[in-house]
Amino acid sequence: ISFVPAVEVKIEVVIPEKERSKEEMSPNGKASPLIYKVNGTARHYHLEEHPIASNPYHNPKDVVEASVCHVKDLENGQMREVDLGCGKALLIKEGGEFHAVGHKCPHYGAPLVKGVLSKGRVRCPWHGACFNISTGDIEDFPGLDSLPRFQVKIEKEKVYIRASKQALQTQRRTKMMAKCISLSNYNLSSTNVLIIGAGAAGLVCAETLRQEGFSDRIVMCTMDRHLPYDRPKLSKSMDSHPEQIALRPKEFFRTYDIEVLTEMQVAAMDIKNKTAVFKDGFKMEYNKLLIATGNTPKALSCKGKEVENVFNIRTPEDANRVVKLATSKNVVIVGASFLGMEVAAYLTERAHSVSVVELEEVPFKKFFGERVGRAVMKMFESNRVKFYMQTEVSELREQEGKLKEVVLKSGKVLRADVCVVGVGAVPATGFLKQSGINIDSKGFIVVNKMMQTNIPGVFAAGDAVTFPLALRNNKKVNVPHWQMAHMHGRIAALNMLAHGMEISTVPYLWTAMFGKSIRYAGHGEGFDDVVIQGDLDELKFVAFYTKSDEVVAVASMNYDPIVSKVAEVLAAGRTIRKRDVE
Repeated sequence: ISFVPAVEVKIEVVIPEKERSKEEMSPNGKASPLIYKVNGTARHYHLEEHPIASNPYHNPKDVVEASVCHVKDLENGQMREVDLGCGKALLIKEGGEFHAVGHKCPHYGAPLVKGVLSKGRVRCPWHGACFNISTGDIEDFPGLDSLPRFQVKIEKEKVYIRASKQALQTQRRTKMMAKCISLSNYNLSSTNVLIIGAGAAGLVCAETLRQEGFSDRIVMCTMDRHLPYDRPKLSKSMDSHPEQIALRPKEFFRTYDIEVLTEMQVAAMDIKNKTAVFKDGFKMEYNKLLIATGNTPKALSCKGKEVENVFNIRTPEDANRVVKLATSKNVVIVGASFLGMEVAAYLTERAHSVSVVELEEVPFKKFFGERVGRAVMKMFESNRVKFYMQTEVSELREQEGKLKEVVLKSGKVLRADVCVVGVGAVPATGFLKQSGINIDSKGFIVVNKMMQTNIPGVFAAGDAVTFPLALRNNKKVNVPHWQMAHMHGRIAALNMLAHGMEISTVPYLWTAMFGKSIRYAGHGEGFDDVVIQGDLDELKFVAFYTKSDEVVAVASMNYDPIVSKVAEVLAAGRTIRKRDVE
């Protein structure tokens, strides 16, 4: 396989500084308040949608039409960003036909022209979201919204695009959604669909049900104080306030009748009577259930673990508090995990000192391999982060109840005013112990490709499940990543509605440190070799993870859109051999 870009060959490999900082920081888009009503009489519910170009334009002042290029300017398989005067569109030519959609990924605003075009869809170069070029619909995640679609016409060899100005400005479109028909007749303690957990899996499940015309009651419950938010930001931009990282504004939940019960913990499940029993004694009956409780961070088990100012980062409040306490102080991070390393990177400019304690000899060794791990470690060391490797914490010492020192098993004593623990997590499934739902020896809920558990009508999704991964011959795996949780939620919703949809997505994740990103696609567990192209010292490389003769995963830094390209090849069911990348 040659990795020749399907887009224009002069793809820039390095993200310009300006764009790079935008990528990590831009808040998720809010649903635009402008709503277009369709009377859905056929199914007795109202569909609501932001106006998109394929609808008749109600307000001619909102429409712009412009000639954007000559028909011969674009070859098949090419994309071009075009300016319509009051906003840009992405013009695509595939199979002899032109298509025009929004030019920015609705997730964090990546320029899709730098992404990968393949078989009727474009994949984002940053985080792997996929959009259908004919409809603009989102087909793989992360992110919640689709792209606006614009009308294209050809006249006298010229290509014209006709678009709504508002869509050009927002660059996003929320799919049509049903509303609940008769909320007033409901018994408070029963719902048609109950979703336990309000992360990406839970929210996408609820939204997908509404998009598919489901018009009965949906209740989501969460232990969190907040409506669903962008959890990856907790360690990547720790100053974020809950409203800045909300995935949807409050009004959205009201508009589409998605009820969210915050600070509500399920204590037990009565599967026979289809009832969830909450910690406070409240009971709720359901018809269909989604369990998307995610995981619980592991705590330290050493002496002094109850000292003040030791944190697992679970909520925006935790993250904000750590930043406040760490400013000009000494920080110790236990665990060179994704969370630990992202927090370390974020705090270096604010703290007096940052130290990382880790059992392995290099960070990310099991995930990225030793060579990439070392390159990342060097980048941290050049940013004043100190590493204490191949050791662990034996004691946390306090002064007046507050953390003062972290003692290592090696005997070393580190000054510490705040400690962040990132030593992994366990699935939050303790409440299912006697439920009859099939759980494996590690506590993960076992589901099939339709996200169904062994109990009819009970589905599970996200970080707490193991599921068969098509990419690795249907091996049961746990993939605790943001994109996968979105897809799980979608598949679960479609199968609650009996669509018979199986999951086949390629895992895609990213980590951000010091304004740089490592992107990763595939499932590298058990890799036996790493083929590296590019320059590790310059942090401009691509690493292919192989098992026997096959590429099972890829990681890159400053090498876009290679990871999205490999993800597309793998998504098409094609095998990449080791010799193809050597």
